[in-house]
Amino acid sequence: MIMAIRIIVDGYNFIGSEKGLRGDIEARREELIGRLAYYRSLKGYAVTVVFDGGRSGWADEHGELRQGVEVVFSRHGETADEVIIRMAEEQGSSCLVVSSDREVARLVRAAGAVAVSVGEFETRLAQAMNTGPGVRSDEDFPALKTEKKGNPRKLSKQERKKRLRLNKL
Repeated sequence: MIMAIRIIVDGYNFIGSEKGLRGDIEARREELIGRLAYYRSLKGYAVTVVFDGGRSGWADEHGELRQGVEVVFSRHGETADEVIIRMAEEQGSSCLVVSSDREVARLVRAAGAVAVSVGEFETRLAQAMNTGPGVRSDEDFPALKTEKKGNPRKLSKQERKKRLRLNKL
């Protein structure tokens, strides 16, 4: 039985990794949602993007569906990181979290989900947008060097799980 993968993206972390969080944030947020919507239409995965909504003044977590992408704004007093971690705990191994925040990645992995950096996902997103569906390449993910004993060519269990999930994207 194949589990449906839900991709959860740390929105401002993704936007900030490209050009920082200066300029027209609203336009960059809409651009990200558009890119994720296109990716979702190509690959068919459920995609959620989470933004900090603390400054919005919403008392409750606010979510809406835009172009097939679930867009979630955290409630007042809660960070997007907290929402992402809670979602990962609920989804468990059926979700992939995109965030370059090390603490978020650590807590997401502890919940059983897979965490990938923004750069790793950006590579897959760019491949999908430039070449369309069905293109998979592991050349962007060279084997990692480790100081562990055992088979030096075998990746860690965590890295194997992450690559397996990335290869499905």
